[in-house]
Amino acid sequence: PRPDTLSNTLPIHTPNIMMKLALFAALAGSAAAFAPSPLAQTKTALSADFSGEIGAQQPLGFFDPLGLMENAEQAEFDRLRGVEIKHGRVSMLAVVGYLVTYAGVRFPGAEDVPSGFAAWGALAKTDAGVQVLAQMGLSFAIFEAANRDQWAWGVQKNLEGESPAEFPGDFRNGALDFGWDKMSDEMKTKKRAIELNNGRAAQMGILGLMVHEKLGNIDAILPTY
Repeated sequence: PRPDTLSNTLPIHTPNIMMKLALFAALAGSAAAFAPSPLAQTKTALSADFSGEIGAQQPLGFFDPLGLMENAEQAEFDRLRGVEIKHGRVSMLAVVGYLVTYAGVRFPGAEDVPSGFAAWGALAKTDAGVQVLAQMGLSFAIFEAANRDQWAWGVQKNLEGESPAEFPGDFRNGALDFGWDKMSDEMKTKKRAIELNNGRAAQMGILGLMVHEKLGNIDAILPTY
């Protein structure tokens, strides 16, 4: 064909090319968003040296994309670390509970209660289910009151003296131990890092399960029973 007719004879997939370019740009932007910022890390490390805290590990190192720790003091870091640990622990329980109920495990008398979000509506339809919801609310309140540092709870401290807590999230309160005091410092650091990583993974996991359930394709990622 002549040069002036070449464009009429060769297929041009401009929409496909543009879509691929847009997808590539989105992926690149996502990767950049999750990459650690060397400048932010250096500034934070100089101000309070949070880069050496437990949880600042490979591959991201000290990860603070929002700059929350840019001018923060140690007390603010400890507060946020306690929040992270709490959300991680709740998420780990949530993932286990979701998977167990999805697999069909039920307490006697609750065989007809569905799993996932549908369980709330099913429980609210019966008197027994409403009682279960009330018991759950009471249990949450008790857990919330018990799982905290009793030496520094609220404005008025419940217990006098200095708290025996070794780190944010240490809620033993001089009563529970499970062999923690017998561990070496290296083992304690390892255990704390493991809990942080498991909690972070669980937060992403339960969020993914809830999103896929709402999308209607939870069966695509979990086996059916």
